[in-house]
Amino acid sequence: MGCLPIPILFVLGVLIGDWLWGDRGVLWGAGVGLLLGVILFGIFIAKLRQRR
Repeated sequence: MGCLPIPILFVLGVLIGDWLWGDRGVLWGAGVGLLLGVILFGIFIAKLRQRR
């Protein structure tokens, strides 16, 4: 469940990039979506590892 934002944001970035800017937007959207997914995954893991 923690890595679920990665593929969701990747596909969402591809679709938004394609819709707004065409072929170049697909590449940029995929990159931004992947980066956001990895960042959110890292935040999720950091929150899980925190001591209570």
